[in-house]
Amino acid sequence: MVAGADYYQRSIPVVDVPYRRIAKEIEEIVDMSAAAAAAAAVAVVAVVPSSPVFCQAERGSEADAAAVDVTGSEMVGIAMENLGASDGISSVESLRFVPSIRSGSFADIGPRKFMEDEHIRIDNLKMHLGSLFRCPTPSAFYGASPEAAAYIKQHAVRFLFQDANFPHASEADEVFVESVENSVRESFLNADLALAEDCSISSSSGTTAITALVFGRYLLVANAGDCRAVLCRKGEAVDMSQDHRPVHDAERTRVEQSGGFIEDGYLNGALSVSRALGDWDLKMPRGSPSPLIAEPEFRHIILTEDDEFLIIGCDGIWDVMSSQSAVSSVRKGLRRHDNPERCARELVMEALSLSTFDNLTVIIVCFSDEYRHSASSPDEQQQQRLRYCKTLSAEALCNLRSWMGNNGNN
Repeated sequence: MVAGADYYQRSIPVVDVPYRRIAKEIEEIVDMSAAAAAAAAVAVVAVVPSSPVFCQAERGSEADAAAVDVTGSEMVGIAMENLGASDGISSVESLRFVPSIRSGSFADIGPRKFMEDEHIRIDNLKMHLGSLFRCPTPSAFYGASPEAAAYIKQHAVRFLFQDANFPHASEADEVFVESVENSVRESFLNADLALAEDCSISSSSGTTAITALVFGRYLLVANAGDCRAVLCRKGEAVDMSQDHRPVHDAERTRVEQSGGFIEDGYLNGALSVSRALGDWDLKMPRGSPSPLIAEPEFRHIILTEDDEFLIIGCDGIWDVMSSQSAVSSVRKGLRRHDNPERCARELVMEALSLSTFDNLTVIIVCFSDEYRHSASSPDEQQQQRLRYCKTLSAEALCNLRSWMGNNGNN
């Protein structure tokens, strides 16, 4: 996870999470077109270094982690599921809604000896990249990613926004979103090749990665590995990414068709994920089909007023918590203190109390300025008012009785 973070103005979290060479069940993965993600873009990259073979007790690799928070056009990293803009909200209301992005993150070494996670937060991507970068606003980027994860984090901005010919536009439309998806896909593949070419990086080192981009109202998530992004929509958890595990039917079929095999849930008996950057000792020569690939899967959504926040976390969180339990926990915290940074810490502490085996990294991205007032239902607001009445001091109660005794006259 991320041990520390440098913060520049408003920041967007990027989470780098080391993937574990352990088998895990995953649900079916749904690909989503890039077109819908153009308006709001948030990027998060989660990367975790991999070692040759991990035993079940290890539950992950070990490395150092660091977090960088940077202000840019507001970009947030997230892996997402394809969602419509309706669900009880009129198209007029959807068009009026513009997310106001703020974020917080927290990382902890957990029970492990080393910190392996890395993450980045850029709440204002446009500001971070400068005047030469033209993009819809708000725009934000988040990512999470010792060896391979740190390398990806160090070069994340170059891979995503320079080498991959990231598109420029003032407004987000389907063409722009499709271009963004193509650019992000290219950046993942370029980063994978860079790990192979860098002689200082072991061929047995690798990392998972998840990115989330927000441009205007469009949210686009790209994922390769077992980090996860979960959207809170009116209190309900919506998975914006799917864990890439060899036991998943679609992944199993692809692996076997590429000459690989699944043994006890592990890819080629060694790796618990079926997609990752690096780990070239398990990949075929360049240009050949490989059981282990760096190709990301995309999910996107048009954000509406129903979309409250996004959670991006490493597998250390999801090993012990469901998506819905994490959403409920964060929602409760935001109603209590409206502080995403504090919510991220509380979620990490909750996972530790549930005896997770791994490093822990969490990024919380809120899509509104204030959560407490808008999130509370009328019944909850009434209960809050009743609680306030119960806390009146004795002097206040005495004055109130006196005032009522005078029929409200001073």
